[in-house]
Amino acid sequence: MKITIIENELYLAQSISTKLNQSGYETEIFSSVKEAMANSSGDAYLLSTNLPGQNFNPLITKFKDKIIILMVSYINNDTVAAPLKLGANDYIVKPFMIEELQRKIEHYKEYQTLKKYKNLYKEYSEYLLNDINISSDIDKVTTPIVIVTNYIRLVDKLAFTYAQRKDRVLIFIPLGAKSWREKVEKANPKHMLYISELQVLKKSEREQLFDMVKKRDFIISTTSDIDTPFPKIEINTDNKLYDQNEILTIDDYVKFIVTSFQYQFPDTELSKKLGISRKSLWEKRKKYGIFKKK
Repeated sequence: MKITIIENELYLAQSISTKLNQSGYETEIFSSVKEAMANSSGDAYLLSTNLPGQNFNPLITKFKDKIIILMVSYINNDTVAAPLKLGANDYIVKPFMIEELQRKIEHYKEYQTLKKYKNLYKEYSEYLLNDINISSDIDKVTTPIVIVTNYIRLVDKLAFTYAQRKDRVLIFIPLGAKSWREKVEKANPKHMLYISELQVLKKSEREQLFDMVKKRDFIISTTSDIDTPFPKIEINTDNKLYDQNEILTIDDYVKFIVTSFQYQFPDTELSKKLGISRKSLWEKRKKYGIFKKK
């Protein structure tokens, strides 16, 4: 991790740099905000707010996606409150122990990593569930609730959307995992549980689960109509491809593949992947009324 130090007191800057280097950090020093804005490349910025004649606010605005820790001699609106509003993460009062500074750096480093993972998982889950429409079903939900479905992804999308609308933290607990009991027990009581695939549990395990969550807020999904002591609704898809209780016919499968991949592969390759001739693919297009738009 590279630390950019912006401090006009050279001795102090070098002292901080040496101690951080000894702890395994790479450092660079600038005495000018303007020079730092033009040439710095740090992952974290240690910014002195005692820089006579220099406006450090543009630097905070430019690098607000990085870690910015203010080094202040005294606390007031100009040295702390205003910079924090602009995007600085924290401050430390001079003189300070280098161990305290390192704790702050590591804390915000971990925070930024978690934030990146959160955004990654959010984008990925939205991508996976993007083609699933639950707009007409979301209004049926009042938690706690058990949802019977022929396609679990419907409830996945519904649970994530519901939690987002209600501004709730969602704890995902797949019942296929051996650690599901531990996850239920350790889950924050203020958070909502999304418990997936109730049908995989034996009757005795289901009863244990019901006892554990009876005072919790939750959404439970299942592909089997199981007796529970909780309110229950049914949400299904009419699409045979996604119906987990339905086996597709060959025609349904071929129709789905042609519709989904006809613009991704040329007909020669698509027919080869389906194990049929190009002529047969043309005949099936005609049969299903599927034609490529030029």
